Amino acid sequence: MKRCSWASTGEMIAYHDTEWGVPVHDDRTFFEFLTLEGAQAGLSWQTVLRKRERYREVFAGFDPAGVARFTPARVEKILVDPGIIRNRAKVASMVENARAFLQVAHEFGSFDTYVWRFVGGTPIRRQWREPAQVPAVTAESEALSKDLRKRGFRFVGPTIMYAFMQATGLVNDHLVECFRH
Repeated sequence: MKRCSWASTGEMIAYHDTEWGVPVHDDRTFFEFLTLEGAQAGLSWQTVLRKRERYREVFAGFDPAGVARFTPARVEKILVDPGIIRNRAKVASMVENARAFLQVAHEFGSFDTYVWRFVGGTPIRRQWREPAQVPAVTAESEALSKDLRKRGFRFVGPTIMYAFMQATGLVNDHLVECFRH
């Protein structure tokens, strides 16, 4: 069984084989990936995956309504938790993003309805043969990033948004030889 070459450790293989690139239609899952991708900025995805369960505990099971109610005192408490990435700007952005996420979901009926518009409602299926062919940014991720920033989101640059799009199945970037392609 062939898989994408970046999936080389046990936890990365499990993530690749069961989650990465699977189309998401659940708002809480979208919020989870938005939160984790923002936390990952400048770090490896493996680092974030290892901390994922603690993020679930600390960030109200990735319930955007719960996170949106976090107070500055709660943010301060979170910032001393060694189980997460303790970056003040990233943690504060998660609370702000939760509030913006709820506004988008209200405006469009769901975040799912909003985000799938950026790929025409169906996953973009690429035909990459080599990892070097996979871009870090696309026109779609730039458009999503620009619109999210306009709506008050932070840590949603075009590279982060492309990783988000790959993770949530908006884009299928499994290599053609990969069994998940």
